This record gives sequence, structure tokens and C-alpha cells, in this order.
Amino acid sequence: MLSSKMLQALNDQLQAEHSSAYLYLAMAARCADMNLPGFAHWFRVQVQEENQHALKFFDYILLRRGTVELKSIEKPKGEWPDALTLFEDAFHHEQYITKRIHDLVKLAREENDPATEALLQWFVTEQVEEEASVDGLVQQLKVMAGSPSGLFIMDRELAKRQLGGEA
Repeated sequence: MLSSKMLQALNDQLQAEHSSAYLYLAMAARCADMNLPGFAHWFRVQVQEENQHALKFFDYILLRRGTVELKSIEKPKGEWPDALTLFEDAFHHEQYITKRIHDLVKLAREENDPATEALLQWFVTEQVEEEASVDGLVQQLKVMAGSPSGLFIMDRELAKRQLGGEA
């Protein structure tokens, strides 16, 4: 069974994953507002990924006979001036989630909970991929700064993203 500290931390992460999905949904809406349907699609796929992450925590808590506590989700920011700022915010958010996952790993070790630590290793690896993916898009946007044709091409590429893979 989960310790009370571990259960609380996992429920907090469940909320953080749902908050991530909600943030990315706001980003998808903003991209649609900026007439960037490929960017919007990329974020909609990201919403699905974050919801899958939340369900991993949800299912794990139940598997370990813990009580799931669904918490409120705050309204995300809804305005970004351009695609670069939006993706920079997404990258900073992924760094925040990575820190949270690392803190959970540390807690699992402190609580002598190897089962939870094993679950979290999947998230450690996933966060490396998440950060690299978003950072790569930030770097591409920086390189093509001020290039409408570059933005158009990138929008078309991002429209190809499928769940479980990158564009």
C-alpha cells in the first residue's frame, strides 16, 4: 500500500497532469486563433498525451488501493503574442513537470517504495523526450524568426503529428 505522503504526492501529480492537458488545450485554442491549424493540432495531440499520463497515475493509485482525489484545475493563461512565446512557455512547463517527477522519485526512495519508483522511471524517460521535443520546436521557431513562409511550412509539418509520435 501507498504511504499517506506518497498517496498525496501522486494525487497532486494527477492534478498536475490534468492541468497540463488544460494548459495545452488553451495553447491549441490560441494557435487556432492565430490561424495556425497545424500548431493547434500538435497541441491537441499533446492534450491527449497529458490525459494518458494522468490516467497512468489514476490507475496506479487504484492498483495500490489508494484513494483518488480529483482536485480543481486552475484556468490556464490564454494569451500568447506569437508561436515562439507559446512554445517557450510550453518548454518551461515541461521543465516544471520534470522537476515534479524528479521530486516524486526522491519521495519514493525516501518512503522505501520501489514499486512507485519503478512506475516513475517511465515518466523520467518520457520527460526527457517531452523536453527535447518542445525545445526542438522552440529552436526551429528562433531560427526562422520573422519568416512567414517558414511558419507556414512548420505549421504543415506539425499538422502531421499523431498520438504516440512526433511530426
